[in-house]
Amino acid sequence: MNLLTTEELASLVDGLAGLPYGGEAVDQRTHALQTGWYAARAGADDELLLAATLHDIGRARPVRAAYPGLPHEDAGAAFARDRLGSARIAWMIGQHVPAKRFLVATDSSYRALLSPASIESLRVQGGPMDAAEVAEFRARPWSTEAVLVRRWDDAAKDPAAPTLELPAVLAAHTRLTNA
Repeated sequence: MNLLTTEELASLVDGLAGLPYGGEAVDQRTHALQTGWYAARAGADDELLLAATLHDIGRARPVRAAYPGLPHEDAGAAFARDRLGSARIAWMIGQHVPAKRFLVATDSSYRALLSPASIESLRVQGGPMDAAEVAEFRARPWSTEAVLVRRWDDAAKDPAAPTLELPAVLAAHTRLTNA
């Protein structure tokens, strides 16, 4: 396995700067670091913090090139599995889209929190989960964490909101790779 180096991670996150985020008011880098800030504020462990920060890494140009044709959540999950070596991070990244579908199906107030762009993408992503999908999602061991990532993702769209500093992301990565 060719694990991601700290330098490669820094380059990957910095490469998100200026990359549009689907009609939102922030770019992909700001969105990633805001999501990471919410995770850090909640006391997330290193894997959860990295999953939150990197949940949309499948939109990064190098990741899209390495995993062509996959939806961003699947490309990001494959990247995390291959380059971070963490099944947990990979699963949470891959499930942040289904977590939105889960929340729309199970939390009556959730849909009102979604931005217009997120509501539009929900339609493309299959809409709310049905009862069988909800039960299957709930049965997964990391479903609670995937829902946290999703909620932080939804909150991380404000150009004036705080962001996690990149050194904090890199430190989490270093601790994970040295464990």
